[in-house]
Amino acid sequence: MDNAQVRTTDDSLGELRTTDDSLRKLRSTVERTWDAEILPSLSELVKIPAVSVVFDAKWAEHGHLDAAAEHVRAWLAARAIPGATVEILRLPERTPVVLMDVPASDGMPEDGGTVLLYGHLDKQPPVGGWGEGLGPWTPVIRGDRLYGRGAADDGYSGYSASAAIEALQAAGGKHARCLVLLELSEESGSPDLDAYLEAYRERLGDISLVVCLDSGGQDYERLWLTTSLRGLVSTTVTVHVMDAGQHSGSASGIVPSSFRIMRQLLDRIEDARTGEILLPELHGPIPPERDAEMKALADLAPGAAKAAFPLVDGMSAASDDDYELMANNSWRPTLSIIGAAGLPLPEDAGNVLRPFTTLKLSFRLPPTADPKTALAAVERVLTTDVPYGAKVTLSAPEEGPGWNAPPIAPWLRSALDSLSETVFAGSQWQTMRLGGSIPFMGSLAEAYPKAQFVVTGALANDSNPHVPDEWLHIPQAKRVTESVAHLLDAHASAL
Repeated sequence: MDNAQVRTTDDSLGELRTTDDSLRKLRSTVERTWDAEILPSLSELVKIPAVSVVFDAKWAEHGHLDAAAEHVRAWLAARAIPGATVEILRLPERTPVVLMDVPASDGMPEDGGTVLLYGHLDKQPPVGGWGEGLGPWTPVIRGDRLYGRGAADDGYSGYSASAAIEALQAAGGKHARCLVLLELSEESGSPDLDAYLEAYRERLGDISLVVCLDSGGQDYERLWLTTSLRGLVSTTVTVHVMDAGQHSGSASGIVPSSFRIMRQLLDRIEDARTGEILLPELHGPIPPERDAEMKALADLAPGAAKAAFPLVDGMSAASDDDYELMANNSWRPTLSIIGAAGLPLPEDAGNVLRPFTTLKLSFRLPPTADPKTALAAVERVLTTDVPYGAKVTLSAPEEGPGWNAPPIAPWLRSALDSLSETVFAGSQWQTMRLGGSIPFMGSLAEAYPKAQFVVTGALANDSNPHVPDEWLHIPQAKRVTESVAHLLDAHASAL
């Protein structure tokens, strides 16, 4: 079925909206599945040190990614979902992918638009500094929180997706064909996903709705939709001035400092006072719908943008205006220095004019900016007319596209409004724009250009993905699961 055949009117209410009994059955099934079956299995998944490939070059030999894939595959295969098949897909020299294929409900058109429910099972590295009694591979439940690496980001996703399907069936709702796809290289930038989407394109079929559970929001009181993601370019730049270091008393004043030359080069790219990026190739206009979303969120949660981060006492944010902070974070280019070399630790530093300075530059781009053009512009200004004729070398370039969601279809907007009342006690769903990049979103958007996208999840600003004490908010994960069931039902009714 062509995605264009999904109805664009909002006259479809879905099977679940007709009786209170159906709604109660849906919620009780979600609660029971999470408490009795998901949390024990998810806790075991936390124990598997399945760090992503960029952090473990010997991942195939170590087998942790395969162990995570098999653990979740076995759990999914044991679910009582009629007609469902579960397998691990493998391409040569690629990380595996877990795929669950659930046929459409009885009475649904055989060529109805398929739903793709996405998540990932690979993890960030453990890092140190976890709280007392906590650890990356030690699942701990304290109150409403499940601690452990990969619990929230985003090992819960496959469990949540399948539980939503189960609960919907138990409550008498309907759904189109559903594919639960769990990759194992997302934390490395999803280098293997495109290969799977291409190799299995015919089998996956036409996708009319993508539900991504690798995001979150700013609180646990409502459902949050991510509507844009910034792109990324990075490069490592080295300024060489000598073949070897020299005593600073002898060489300074004669040999220009490599650090001073680096500062001059960076001044070509960034206004050091304001942080504004000076290269037009790295900019892009803010679409009217995103502009309106940011203004609405600024009114809803004044001060939230600044409060999300642990600034030192007396420190101010880049602006006092909430809208400006959100625009800076999601639609304006920024530069971060994320690594350095050639600089000894202060306690090891002698009176030496160093021969070189190396910095790793990371740029976040507007979602619609072209990363290739942006990277070329950065490389050009760093290597053209270098002060004093110093030697500049660039290495390890990286680029990734951003993503801007298509307009929300009327049927989807109606479903979101409805579940805000039903699932979140009247707390209206909201949108947010992430400053980070999630490369797979670009891949899915390119593969399925006519699909609707629901990018959501159970995380909030304090869930600690990628850092110590990562934790999953269990009640929010249940509410997200229930919400997905409502969306699947509404999607089926709109076909």
